Amino acid sequence: MEPMELVKRFRVSRNEEEKVRLSWKLVRLVARYTREEPFWDFVREHLKLKPEVVKEAMLFLEEKGELEIKRSVDGRRLYVSTLKDIRKNPVRLDRWLGLTSGKRSTR
Repeated sequence: MEPMELVKRFRVSRNEEEKVRLSWKLVRLVARYTREEPFWDFVREHLKLKPEVVKEAMLFLEEKGELEIKRSVDGRRLYVSTLKDIRKNPVRLDRWLGLTSGKRSTR
């Protein structure tokens, strides 16, 4: 799915589960490119997305308890650092354990 289509569907979706799914897709798509510098300029030029849209999706996920945005010492949100962590660790350990706990025996 194209980034702009994801944004449109994210913004017009009324179903909370659908909105969470679409925002995760958008965040994971953008997280792939966190090695590019300057990051937000790359997002604007190559993905044709405004940084505000990505930040909006991340804030939505934070409100729903799906994501925790890192914060600096002075309390500012660190979006790019959070995206870098998502790229490195796409599934958190506690979630992974929850996904696999029913499948394996503990013997």
